[in-house]
Amino acid sequence: MSANIAEMERRREAARMGGGEKRIAAQHAKGKLTARERLEVLLDEGSFEELDTYVEHDCVDFGMQDQKIPGDGVVTGSGTINGRLVYVFSQDFTVFGGSLSKRHAEKICKVMESAMKYGAPVIGLNDSGGARIQEGVASLGGYADVFQRNVLASGVVPQISLIMGPCAGGAVYSPAMTDFIFMVKDSSYMFVTGPEVVKTVTNEEVTQEELGGAVTHTTKTSVADIAFENDIEALLATRDFFDYLPLSNREEVPERPTSDAWDREEPSLDTLIPDNANQPYDMHEVIRKTLDEGDFFEVQPSHAGNIICGFGRVEGRTVGVVANQPMVLAGVLDINSSKKAARFVRFCDAFEIPILTFVDVPGFLPGTAQEHNGIIKHGAKLLFAYAEATVPKITVITRKAYGGAYDVMASKHLRGDLNYAWPTAEIAVMGAKGAVEIIFRQDRDDPDKIAEKTKEYEDRFANPFVAAQRGYIDEVIYPHSTRKRIALGLRKLRNKQLENPWKKHDNIPL
Repeated sequence: MSANIAEMERRREAARMGGGEKRIAAQHAKGKLTARERLEVLLDEGSFEELDTYVEHDCVDFGMQDQKIPGDGVVTGSGTINGRLVYVFSQDFTVFGGSLSKRHAEKICKVMESAMKYGAPVIGLNDSGGARIQEGVASLGGYADVFQRNVLASGVVPQISLIMGPCAGGAVYSPAMTDFIFMVKDSSYMFVTGPEVVKTVTNEEVTQEELGGAVTHTTKTSVADIAFENDIEALLATRDFFDYLPLSNREEVPERPTSDAWDREEPSLDTLIPDNANQPYDMHEVIRKTLDEGDFFEVQPSHAGNIICGFGRVEGRTVGVVANQPMVLAGVLDINSSKKAARFVRFCDAFEIPILTFVDVPGFLPGTAQEHNGIIKHGAKLLFAYAEATVPKITVITRKAYGGAYDVMASKHLRGDLNYAWPTAEIAVMGAKGAVEIIFRQDRDDPDKIAEKTKEYEDRFANPFVAAQRGYIDEVIYPHSTRKRIALGLRKLRNKQLENPWKKHDNIPL
């Protein structure tokens, strides 16, 4: 018995040491934590229960039979974050560069299957050199097995990827199919083909950071959501973020105590909208003054800044927020903002997270670049996402809601449950000046006539009351009462029942 215990301890210690002290030191020298150290930061103290500690690869080619380390380059198991269950896998770069073997993939698949079966999110910490070349097609098959579980888990349990080192080639497609991706500046990167291949094939010279670094993917490509300064910051932010998410599509949104009064008034919102209709203001102010304690976790803050997406709480319960941002491109909808918001709306709908929409949108961005790159189809993604969503939807129009963009932004016509407008709201086909120049094009050379008709159009349409008369707006509310009206609305909508017609799945305009 004692010999068996000693052997167990020896194997456990070998697994804990991973690739050995020298490689651990090299990991630390790069400013990176090891796979196990990352889990210690991410999870509640003492909560981690490891699975498959002793798993080893079964490759016998290229001398691999003599190189076996328990765990085979990935640490898997479950734990808790603030007392709530989560399944995790953390790739160990000190073991074969974190490369994925058949057994390595099987460990990840087992964790994902358990998460789906028992209803808990999956967080993957990626730090891998890619497929283990010595295993050939077996490692490629392992990737495909992981991809399949990503797809099956989508919409069943939240999936979060932390890219904390290299993630290249086929490896990128697993994180790409998860719900949220966080990266670390200067130490993580994602690309399908690396700088060397790019140079060989296209003769372009590019660095790893420029090609697929954290800044690139959070600003240009939108592949990742947020770039953090270091491992610790990314892991602690993930703990905060996790608290907003339900455990699965079978669970309600989490609820936590709050001392912020549900009927708190914000008089400053009454004077937030500038007198000049072309002058911007920061929509973040509206969002933060509506949510509990002003807490708002924004996703993709560095990409498509003309729309804001993120999570907050009202009366302690999670809500998703989508809002036009007048500070960037006047809050106009374009290709990037439509894709960004559509994906966020679909995530909220999949996990029964109510959606708050704050609207100040002058329309869709005109121009050949937008049209030729498919604004029609990309804009339709946001329209489709809102229209198919069956979760509670509350919309507040703060200022402009023009043209088709009015329809798209969770309007009553797309089954909005409660649609409010501030007195400053303008709901029309387009701005007064443009409308008058079309309607009265024969008088374009008469500035007095045009000014007169513009004033007439503004008096008629530059307000929320025409829409309210038709029932498209449920109520015109005081800005200072926005939080109170939203809190009351969410209470009423808590037991909302709405189902779409039966279908195998929809065909969103991808």
